[in-house]
Amino acid sequence: MIVGIEGIIEKKEPTFLNINVNGLIYEIFVSVNCSSKITESKVKLHTTYIIREDSQTLYGFLDPNEKKLFDTVIKINGVGPKVALAICSTFTPNSFAQIVNENDVSMLKRVPGIGPKGASRILVELSGFIVDDGNDSDSSSNSSLEAALALESLGFKKDIISKVLRSCTATNTSDLVKQALKLLQK
Repeated sequence: MIVGIEGIIEKKEPTFLNINVNGLIYEIFVSVNCSSKITESKVKLHTTYIIREDSQTLYGFLDPNEKKLFDTVIKINGVGPKVALAICSTFTPNSFAQIVNENDVSMLKRVPGIGPKGASRILVELSGFIVDDGNDSDSSSNSSLEAALALESLGFKKDIISKVLRSCTATNTSDLVKQALKLLQK
């Protein structure tokens, strides 16, 4: 498994890079957002390596949250790497998380290759998508995610869970679950 790559850029296009790593040149597909942030000839990327019957492809990311977004989205049935990369090119991980939390189908339909049905399916599958902002002290997002998973295991639907958790004021997981259960029983 190739999880990262570091080298010198031989060729740069908006959607891919050719990176020379000690004489071996790799083609790595990147989002437009990632490509625009690369200003130097030396680069270090986090990668996702996808092996298919007819191809072996590397996808590169400067931002670990963008990699997380890509890896999460390609797990959805009907969403391949090209659409996942289009999502990463259209939205930042933070703006995508906001779109998912607001259940905004019209914004997601702006991505090339995603229609109304696909947008709805993605939003249902990803309700509760959270971006790691790097603050270890901010455990409220982790508590919220853990509470969402706990409520989901009890049989509640993701879209209902995310609406209820937004109205909860508790900060730790157990209190969030208790408060959400009270709201869900009404």
